[in-house]
Amino acid sequence: MLITTDGVVLKERAQGENDKFIDVLTGNMGIISICAKGARKLNSKNAGSTQLFSYSKLCFSQRSNRYYLNSSEIISSFFNISTDLESLALASYFSELLRYSVPSGAPAENVLKLFLNTMYFLDSGKRSRAFLKSLFEFRLLCEIGLMPGLIGCCECYEFRSNSMFFDILNGRLYCDHCFTGEVGFDTVRISDSELHVLRYIALTDFDKLFNFKTSEALEKSVGEVTEKYVLTHFDRNFNTLSYYKSLLT
Repeated sequence: MLITTDGVVLKERAQGENDKFIDVLTGNMGIISICAKGARKLNSKNAGSTQLFSYSKLCFSQRSNRYYLNSSEIISSFFNISTDLESLALASYFSELLRYSVPSGAPAENVLKLFLNTMYFLDSGKRSRAFLKSLFEFRLLCEIGLMPGLIGCCECYEFRSNSMFFDILNGRLYCDHCFTGEVGFDTVRISDSELHVLRYIALTDFDKLFNFKTSEALEKSVGEVTEKYVLTHFDRNFNTLSYYKSLLT
């Protein structure tokens, strides 16, 4: 029995001289690993469609709890990303986040849509890398069940105050009247503009998600919050993130 689905290659692993395994993000099966025999040969019919970050239609079979690629057709290669080191590093960070957080066998339609849209804007250069990084980080965690409570203060339900405090660890928002803790890594003071962006990323429909624009300063400050949110809730560092940030210094 053959299975056909669309997916994006998140990782390649060499196997022998000519074969490889590819980790693929799909909408209906989550992340799956497929053995692509002969795909490392330059003249292989599956060479292009199984390269890193290729979005392809894949046809494969299952034998002994393992998937084997039969045929494939490339839909988009996101070629421009591979020609820019910073974009490639950022896409690799996105891939690591996905491989860490998306399970196999579980539907991931919204996560796939988020990744494809992010990759489109990264490939086209129509949005800045800082913008895409914070948007992808925060919306991904919202999509996998880690959406914080951003509608209002968790104590008095105040929608807006002079200062708001975001408890990153517990995903709670406090107004300046109800906040009694201390500002630190797990709790940050956020401006009205920063809160507006976070609410937009978390709650806006996909068809409008990439439509907003911010200043470079706001991109930077929101990005610090979203990165802390990722590192706090995954409780680990990501080598790809460290490498991406090293390129910016």
